[in-house]
Amino acid sequence: MRDVLDATPYDALLLLSFGGPEGPDDVVPFLENVTRGRGIPKERLKEVGQHYFLFGGVSPINDQNRALLDALRKDFADHGLDLPIYWGNRNWAPYLTDTLREIVADGHRRVLVLATSAYASYSGCRQYRENLAESLAALEAEGLELPRIDKLRHYFNHPGFLEPMIDGVLESLAELPQDVRDGAHLAFSTHSIPNASADTSGPAEGHGEGGAYVAQHLEVSRLVADAVRERTGVDHPWQLVYQSRSGAPHIPWLEPDICDHLQERHASGAPAVVIAPIGFVSDHMEVLYDLDTEAKDKAQELSLPMRRSATVGADPRFAAAIRDLVLERAAIERGQEVTPCALGALGADHNLCPVGCCPARAAKPAAAGADSPYA
Repeated sequence: MRDVLDATPYDALLLLSFGGPEGPDDVVPFLENVTRGRGIPKERLKEVGQHYFLFGGVSPINDQNRALLDALRKDFADHGLDLPIYWGNRNWAPYLTDTLREIVADGHRRVLVLATSAYASYSGCRQYRENLAESLAALEAEGLELPRIDKLRHYFNHPGFLEPMIDGVLESLAELPQDVRDGAHLAFSTHSIPNASADTSGPAEGHGEGGAYVAQHLEVSRLVADAVRERTGVDHPWQLVYQSRSGAPHIPWLEPDICDHLQERHASGAPAVVIAPIGFVSDHMEVLYDLDTEAKDKAQELSLPMRRSATVGADPRFAAAIRDLVLERAAIERGQEVTPCALGALGADHNLCPVGCCPARAAKPAAAGADSPYA
């Protein structure tokens, strides 16, 4: 961690997340926000919203973001880092544009953004940057002075993100019956995306099969599995798997699906499985439904012992990692030589998304990158 607690030139941190409904009446309006421009009928959205209605129409993501905000503010205060933290969502209150308007009204002009997505992809990075550009355009139309916005680098291989996941897997293994524990397989799960989106994730020179999205998830899977082996002396077989597929069935998405994987593991004689949701910062709806409901039901149907490990959430080590990333980026902006904190072979990711990184199907302005119209 950094010794110099100086966030200059930044004067605010913005936690930018997806958002989620907080009651039954919010579900369809929330899904309308998520799918805006796609022409999906309201009746279809009601069907899609059944996952939310199973949980009272409430997504846990907003409360989890509140917990992360509390953890960040406590960590910053405990370490003497005076940097105000704001929160805005892409698809539900508090909306990003409203939060940026508040930031401007409070007099802040250099803002760092923490997105609740650790990996490179269109939906996990560039789409957030597009939303930032849309909000800045709205403020510009109102005649407001625009802040300069930078985005923290992807933090998938920062030890403060990895260590809580490693501990989560170790705790889940310990919960398994002793006679199946050492033979348990590890299934590292993340959100499936279209193959074409995965192949173009990350900088253009790295585009290819799976792109940065798959490479980064494989690296995290390996790092977690290696740490588990080092700490237990047991080499657990592992595989990267996917969940939460949506969209037209004729479009190829990343596979295997977690439920198909459980079926295959059972057929091959695996005595147990630990599912580690490495692709998610917190236990939001897709974790609760796709893993704690669908995957759990599949494992019970197969009589396959299964545990699901915890996401990072508001773990103090993650909050400390964010502090480290803030100070790292601030030092870089001040022109200082910095040693980034990152584990594994991929090293620290880029600080400024280059042109051609995680391209959209239809070109849109995106802030906080080399192609930003708001430099």
